[in-house]
Amino acid sequence: MNRRAPLIAAIAFALVAILAVVLLVLPKMGEVGESQEELETAQDQELTLRAQLAALQDAQADAPETEREIAALEDQVPPTADLPALIRLLQGAADAAAVDFFSFSPGVPTPSAGYSVIQSQVTVTGTYFSIDEFLFLLETLPRAAKVTTITVAPFTGGEGGTTTTNALQMLLTVEFYTTDASSGPASAPGPTAGTAGGATGATGPAAATTDPGAAT
Repeated sequence: MNRRAPLIAAIAFALVAILAVVLLVLPKMGEVGESQEELETAQDQELTLRAQLAALQDAQADAPETEREIAALEDQVPPTADLPALIRLLQGAADAAAVDFFSFSPGVPTPSAGYSVIQSQVTVTGTYFSIDEFLFLLETLPRAAKVTTITVAPFTGGEGGTTTTNALQMLLTVEFYTTDASSGPASAPGPTAGTAGGATGATGPAAATTDPGAAT
């Protein structure tokens, strides 16, 4: 009897077992590992999609408020210069403040980084309290306004250039805005003929001068 036969058989069995592990078990383990990674990736994508869905649902719920905010912004910075409406707003502020004199001279819209700036000159004459009220109303206009310079002095427009008692004159440089970046007075949108200072819009003179005191 060959004593080496059991040893050879054991070695052969071990080789077969090793081959089985290499050819059958290890590939399956690799597939399991890949499947696990794919599962984790899918779970991460699911979390991301759930977060996006929640954000979209929140945006949908907030849509009415967002639309109101957009409408308010469009009122503050309209798509055209709309000088007639701007003049009416300022005239209303002057009337409400009961100033003695109000003058508004808008410039030509100047393009600036996606919008246009309408640099304007405003002159108001009246008492301290009426001028203070006008400034407050200017600050709270439905249309966005930025005062860049302000000068207040005693009013000397009386007879013979004399100072009128308790009367002040305020000169303002104010910037108004429009999202029309093509420039030009009262564009719809788009430039139209006109020059700064004496510009004439499509609906009338670019400068408005009124005397509220005379109207009463």
